[in-house]
Amino acid sequence: MIIVLHKNIQGSDLTDILRQLEEWGLEAYIAQFEHRSIISIANKVHSDFDIRKIALLKGVVDVYRVDEPYKLASRTWKKNSTCFEVKGVTVGAEELNIIAGPCSIESEEHIFEMAALISKEGVKFIRGGAFKPRTSPYSFQGLGIEGLKMIRKAADTYDLRVVTEIMDASQIDDVCLYADIVQVGTRNMQNFYLLKQLGKINKPVLLKRGMSAQITEWLMAAEYILSGGNEKVILCERGIRTFDHTGRNTLDVSAIPIVHELSHLPIFADPSHGTGNRNRVIPMSLASVAAGADGLMIEVHSCPEKALSDGPQALYPEQFMALMTQLRALTSVLQNKHVREPQKNTIWV
Repeated sequence: MIIVLHKNIQGSDLTDILRQLEEWGLEAYIAQFEHRSIISIANKVHSDFDIRKIALLKGVVDVYRVDEPYKLASRTWKKNSTCFEVKGVTVGAEELNIIAGPCSIESEEHIFEMAALISKEGVKFIRGGAFKPRTSPYSFQGLGIEGLKMIRKAADTYDLRVVTEIMDASQIDDVCLYADIVQVGTRNMQNFYLLKQLGKINKPVLLKRGMSAQITEWLMAAEYILSGGNEKVILCERGIRTFDHTGRNTLDVSAIPIVHELSHLPIFADPSHGTGNRNRVIPMSLASVAAGADGLMIEVHSCPEKALSDGPQALYPEQFMALMTQLRALTSVLQNKHVREPQKNTIWV
């Protein structure tokens, strides 16, 4: 159950509501959002319970019976899809958002080169990892704070928004200083302490699906962020592990319409990690958009053979430009999405 409260509810009224809910045997949790406050009821409410009793309490705007465990992420109570702005660019609406860039920030020169490339194609979000969770402790782990400074500088030069991964709650202050969207990787999808802390920040969070996570588990992970008061959550399908070892992962395109049915949150697809092979990125990008994805996360590198991480799945610049051309053609017939046109006058540094 979800209880929506008046925007300017008095403290005494809130106390009375909580006391009454407790008397009715309802376990209540408060989520303080930017423009409203919400109470979610954790325990299952018996079908015989008359929710009109709650609606009559002073300070209550509306009551929704939500049976799903992911109550705040559910479309049952919030029918309209969530959309929000990131420095003037709207996420979750008609524009297909593209996040592009290298897997890792490798040098200032290279991240500037990638920023120039994607900006010329009309892209407004740049990706790049400064802290890299790697399977092997001997693999490149990222440039850390210096890498964040590099990508922020490149983004500011080309009017881009930074998307970068966080690995631990201790990094929140540093990452939020430079990032516009904070990414939670597949290995941290169920790092519940980290998710709780990200529920307290005033930055959008891009939550990647765990490599073995069910969709309901993924939505419950999003619930941790939402319940902390952060409504700006983006889900990202990035491929799951299956019995098939032909590809790196299996990109679950079917998760996209399923999530749209179950949740109001925007959903992106990451065909780079989802396939692990640059030759499969373009077709799976088109398939994801056709399935209803609100955005794509694409890895692109000027020289993938020399990339410090995930080179085989990074597109060459010419492949990325070809993908953008195909996306414009595809979205022109889908009617519900469009892609920005390339910039005619781009500053090259």
